[in-house]
Order: sequence, then structure tokens, then C-alpha cells
Amino acid sequence: MDFWDFFWLLIWSFVFIAYLMVLFQILSDLFRDHTLNGWWKALWIIALVIFPFLTALIYVIARGKGMTERQIAAANAAKAQADSYIRTVATGGQSPADQIATAKSLLDAGTITPDEFASLKAKALA
Repeated sequence: MDFWDFFWLLIWSFVFIAYLMVLFQILSDLFRDHTLNGWWKALWIIALVIFPFLTALIYVIARGKGMTERQIAAANAAKAQADSYIRTVATGGQSPADQIATAKSLLDAGTITPDEFASLKAKALA
């Protein structure tokens, strides 16, 4: 195996991996699209099996803008879900009223000072 054989192996490996990435992106977009009928999804998948490169090219051209919109919507939904989870974990799952009540009980018990209570109350209301 000489240098050029190795070089072409690298080039074709890159092209194949890039095609697989596009293929999986198309498949995930097909299943993410709730407006597309199941029969159309099946037709796209069959076309991807029979004419893979041509179908992938047509799909990206015809539905590329929608792919972008669905990808952005999925990313925003995942971010909102992660932010919600972080908020519940950071507050211990308590509502702001519960946090203030807990801080008030600590103040009444003498565990924290009035300045610390004010700080906790401001943080809970923020």
C-alpha cells in the first residue's frame, strides 16, 4: 500500500462518515417532524435506502429550512428543560414562599442574622 492508496482511503473514509452523519440527521429530522404524515416518512426512508445520495441531496434541498427550525426548537426545548431542572435542584425543589419560610424559621431560631435573612429573602424573590 503506497501513499496515494492511503490518501484515497482517508478521503473516502471522510466522505463516508460525512454521509452517515447527514443520513442520521435526516432520519432524526424525519422522526422529529410531527407535521409530516407517517406514509411520507416511510416513503422518504424507502427512497433513502434505494437511492441514498440522491435522496439525501433532495431532502436537504427541499426540507433544509424546516430541518434548521426543528433543530433549533429541539435545542431550545432541551435548554429550557435543563434550566428548569437546575432551578429545582438549586432551590432544593422549594418554591420562593417555602424558601422564605425556611429562612424565617432559621431567623426565629437565632441561626441566622436579620441581614442574612434579608439576603436569603431577596435571593428567593429574584
